[in-house]
Amino acid sequence: MKFRLSLCLGAMIAAQALFSHEAIAGPEKANAEKQVAALMETLRADPPSLRAFMTEMPKGGDLHHHLDGSVWAEEILKWADADGDCLDRVPHKIRPAPGTQNQVEARGLAERDPLFYQATIDAFSMRNFVPGTGTGETNGHDHTFATFDRFNLTVGKHLADALVIARRQSVGDSLLYIETMTNPGVAFSDKLLGGVKKLDPNNLDAAYAQIEKSLPAMVAEARAQYDESDRKVAAALKCGTAAAEPACDVRTKYLFFIIRTMQPEQVFAQIALGFALNDADPRFVGLNIVAPEDNPIALRDYWLHMQMFRYFSKKYPDVKFTLHSGELWLGLVQPSELGFHIRGAVEVAGASRIGHGYALPFERDPWSLLAAMAKKKIAVEINLTSNEITPGVKGEEHPLHMYRKAGVPLVLSADDGGVFRIDLTHEYVRAALEHGFTYPELKEFSRNGLEYSFLEGASLWEAKGRRVTACAQPGGQCEAFLKVNEKASAQYELERRFEAFEARILTVGLK
Repeated sequence: MKFRLSLCLGAMIAAQALFSHEAIAGPEKANAEKQVAALMETLRADPPSLRAFMTEMPKGGDLHHHLDGSVWAEEILKWADADGDCLDRVPHKIRPAPGTQNQVEARGLAERDPLFYQATIDAFSMRNFVPGTGTGETNGHDHTFATFDRFNLTVGKHLADALVIARRQSVGDSLLYIETMTNPGVAFSDKLLGGVKKLDPNNLDAAYAQIEKSLPAMVAEARAQYDESDRKVAAALKCGTAAAEPACDVRTKYLFFIIRTMQPEQVFAQIALGFALNDADPRFVGLNIVAPEDNPIALRDYWLHMQMFRYFSKKYPDVKFTLHSGELWLGLVQPSELGFHIRGAVEVAGASRIGHGYALPFERDPWSLLAAMAKKKIAVEINLTSNEITPGVKGEEHPLHMYRKAGVPLVLSADDGGVFRIDLTHEYVRAALEHGFTYPELKEFSRNGLEYSFLEGASLWEAKGRRVTACAQPGGQCEAFLKVNEKASAQYELERRFEAFEARILTVGLK
């Protein structure tokens, strides 16, 4: 059986216009979902048709999205070409001009040396990765993290271009919202990273005093960079004009990220700037900490980092953060490192979400931890492809069902789509085929991408399946509520998209 499904965005827009938010209600709405769920079940034996179905299925938010890792290598090489950069022959790292005899020019590389061009794409991603060959990494974990250092010079100069690509990709994924990890240039400047000369873990106030007065100027510099980026993005997508691209409607917010493999003074300085920027700029809705969790410095300073987040959360109680935590596995680190990372992120740092979290089975007393996460509604960002490639956790080894049975909210994310050569739709397909999730469950994951986002304002949902009183019925009261609650507004739009999608699927059917 083949599923004939148009992926044309114009058709989606038309469907949304035909089937308003109130078009399907009560029993009819529930019946429509049930019928679409039954149709999806027939596609399990037909993965190409399932992929087509999943592409058009509305997705609320991607909450674990590294902007630099989301850009595909081909785009990065276009930028390096235009910038006149060079590339090391090994390991294909981008360098500023002028080049040396051990480097090649990026300009015209695709035509001049197609073999080296293709090898560079492999060096920038997991495509064709074979342990020990090419760039020399012996496993997927090391190769994944090594890619960033190879292309960061160029991606760092193309903030607006990367955001344009991310938003266009979101349209292809039928994605409504991105919460992407991105940093201003000042986050890596000497004036920030050298701002804390001495750090006493028992006196973080003294460390903060060393940098506090310099933060406002750096926040202003960061905001100016994103002001300029916004203008470039709007111009590239023709936002606000009759020719505006659909990508203009993709809601986009930023997470400031901290590099956990730096020295404690530098980590503290980055966290300080991240909290200050989030407090001042509504485009930044949270923070995260990144880089290999198994790195010796990251392991040594794990508790210190959690204490730093706790310290700043008291200064800025309205600033939220999610933490890469439990991105560890037996053999990647010794057993003594496996029993406390997720709990530390939740109970010491006070994270609102965690990313990856597949080390859960090794946590000490995981059941009480799960109960606490379920009670506090601390969501876990699940990255199936990333988790398989880096530590090799896949299939039944992954504890996502353990989280789910305990009532911990889950969201599906792409992590680094460009590095892994995937999109968010790919992760939804994997969730269905490899983990058996049904249409209603995938729909729940989609909704979770907004419910557990850091968007401002109240939720549309008072309880599962029940809307807040203001929007129990359509009308002016609901419109007023949505106008002042960005999260609820996005959720309302997602429900409209789902109703349009389901109505169209039932019209097209399986043929």
